[in-house]
Amino acid sequence: EAPPPPVPLAADSAVQVPSEPGRASPSLQDGGSRRTKTCSSSTMPIRRRDTVSSFSERTCRLQQEKKMLMEEVKAQKELVWILHKALEASQLEKRACAEFLAVNDEQERLELLRHRERHAADLQRRLEEANMKAEVLRNSLAEKDVQLAELQASIKTLTEKNQAKQQVIVKLSDQVTSCLSDSRTFSVSELMFVGLQDDIEAYKTQNKFLNSEIYQLTKLWRKSSEQEKSLMVKCAYLEATNCQVESRYLGVLRKLQETKSLDPDQREAVQKMIEEALRGELDSGSKDHDAYGFKIIPDYEVEDMKLLAKIQALEIRSHNLLNQVQTPIQTLSQDDLCPSPELKTLLRSGVPQEYRSRVWRWMIRARTRTIWDSGVLQLCEKSRTFPHPATRQIQLDLHRTLTTNQHFSSPSSPALQELRRILLSFSWHNPTVGYCQGLNRLAAIALLVLQNEEDAFWCLLAVVETIMPEDYYTKNLMASQVRRLLVEKLPRLAAHFEKHNIDVTLITFNWFLVVFVESLPSDILLPLWDAFLYEGTKVIFRYALALFKYKEDDILKINDGVEIYQYLRFFTKTVSDSRRLSSIAFGDMNPFPRRLLRNRRVQHLERLQKELKELEELQKEFVTERAEHKDKELDVGASEDDEEI
Repeated sequence: EAPPPPVPLAADSAVQVPSEPGRASPSLQDGGSRRTKTCSSSTMPIRRRDTVSSFSERTCRLQQEKKMLMEEVKAQKELVWILHKALEASQLEKRACAEFLAVNDEQERLELLRHRERHAADLQRRLEEANMKAEVLRNSLAEKDVQLAELQASIKTLTEKNQAKQQVIVKLSDQVTSCLSDSRTFSVSELMFVGLQDDIEAYKTQNKFLNSEIYQLTKLWRKSSEQEKSLMVKCAYLEATNCQVESRYLGVLRKLQETKSLDPDQREAVQKMIEEALRGELDSGSKDHDAYGFKIIPDYEVEDMKLLAKIQALEIRSHNLLNQVQTPIQTLSQDDLCPSPELKTLLRSGVPQEYRSRVWRWMIRARTRTIWDSGVLQLCEKSRTFPHPATRQIQLDLHRTLTTNQHFSSPSSPALQELRRILLSFSWHNPTVGYCQGLNRLAAIALLVLQNEEDAFWCLLAVVETIMPEDYYTKNLMASQVRRLLVEKLPRLAAHFEKHNIDVTLITFNWFLVVFVESLPSDILLPLWDAFLYEGTKVIFRYALALFKYKEDDILKINDGVEIYQYLRFFTKTVSDSRRLSSIAFGDMNPFPRRLLRNRRVQHLERLQKELKELEELQKEFVTERAEHKDKELDVGASEDDEEI
């Protein structure tokens, strides 16, 4: 690059220019000095402008040269890259030729050529796949750009509307201000006109929003229609299977009826079974509640789950027809029962409805024999005379108890008053527990089965004071947090929950608190309680694990944490095969020693107590620091306006 030309000196530079010959020196001639100063002052702006213009021209020339050099460097880089690629290609060709010439046999050379051809074909295929992927990505990018443009257009429209509204508001504010300042009355018609214009703009915006909502709802409706069709197909298949089972059942009964070797009593029994089966088929379409008042088809919060409820009802009916086997507990009295392995097995399979209340009374008497007395009526009288602190909470929870049950659905139902007296009596009897969350559901299920206030009171007492561990029903519900054996019994499911950060205690807590009341259908819940009253708390753990085992495959297919929680909220109500669930609970979950549960509960309680102590200490420290901080603030900011602060 050539050296830059010398920069001319500015007019105001400190260098002194020598005087031209023949001109008088300023120091010698005073009159001439005045003319010299005047002349130099007039020529200085001209010299400065020339210097600036020459400097800007030189700067532009240098920038152009720099740009040309950068383009040349870029071209040279591209040339180097092309030469590098050509060199690599020539090296590959040279290597291939060397390999080809190194082979002596013609057959091997032919095989080498074929291998190269296959390699070239594979590279061509990969190139085509890459081009296809690039095309797909370009299309998706174009779609995204279109969506972005639409969103930007909508944002622009909304912004314009907002600005228009702001202008209208400012205009109206100015008009109101001018009217108030000029003491003039503003025309009501003008106010109405402006208000109507504003309403029209608002309605237009709302109309656009509603149109988009209608479009989304239409898409959802089409999707739900497709789901409904698939569920209806499954429903029809289940109905057909159910009809086949019923027809086979009636066919077997007809054959038994036609058998000549039967006694008259047996013939009469078979005829009665046929009549009951036909009557049940006629009544199945209109019967929505069981003998205890529970709904056979539960109500689901989501509309699409109603079809699932219908399928569940058909499955329950089908299983009842398939497994309609009488439990071998025939005529018995309370005094005939005694604890035995045979009774334990019978209770696990479920007690028939006509014997359930008598069997429950016997188990409750056996558990409360040491505290049995006649003080229930006295407690009821005491609850009427003296108001209990928990009366208000009990009254609030009464109308939240078994809301889908016929006996508790009406606010004027006698069962609600009976339940209230039971809970108040228990609160006076056990002041340590008083009234705790969940006791209303325990007492309600006892009242439905036993049909007697006093028996229901003793059932609640047996559950809280003899069956459940100590401190199970307390203010912090600490003992009821003793939980799962999933890691040992169901390792795959436990790993799946761990992977998606699922806290199972959020689901199982309510199960353990109320012993699955309102979580399971009544035909599964009541056999569970049959075994629970006899065996104790380990039945709860058995059934909790059995429920997860029953639906393990379905849960493992879900790979989203939110969807898993949504499924766990209602999946217990979709369990229909009570015999399979019971088999899993008392068969697949073995061994299940009580000692293991006791040890786990003790360890868990110790850990929770330690955590609670740490939390209490942190709370005390926080309260102390907060009080000290407040005192300091009051000392620093104390003034005569403290009351206003």
